[in-house]
Amino acid sequence: MTELQGTELKVIVFQLKDKEYAISVQQVRSIEKIQHITRVPRTPNFVKGVINLRGVVTPIIDLRTRFGLEEAAISENTRVIIVALDEIEVGFIVDAANDVVDIPTDAIEPAPEVMDTAQVDYINGVAKIGKRLLILLNLEKILNNRQLKAAK
Repeated sequence: MTELQGTELKVIVFQLKDKEYAISVQQVRSIEKIQHITRVPRTPNFVKGVINLRGVVTPIIDLRTRFGLEEAAISENTRVIIVALDEIEVGFIVDAANDVVDIPTDAIEPAPEVMDTAQVDYINGVAKIGKRLLILLNLEKILNNRQLKAAK
């Protein structure tokens, strides 16, 4: 993450269980409603399969499963956030996509030593915005995985 003093980071905020997470808007391609997912054999349990999104086959990851949370039923609020990192484009299933927020970079702190939901490896830091606590995800670490490469 770039540490630029006095600047802001624009993020998409989404919900998993009772926590709010954030991904830089620069890495988000689109936010979609859930659609039919085709299962792919011999993939990790967090890779739910692939979807055909406007002619592009896109792997879909359930972030709840990836972070070791219990699975949740698909609801009206469930969304797929399509993210891109280098040549990899994947969709993350999230409970809800909440909003877009500007976070002052000086409000971002390192991840606490003890995190109860997501593995600290996947976290860039946390930001306190008013009464909200946003967990900033590190896409490089979530997507840098041999298991994911096999799913493509």
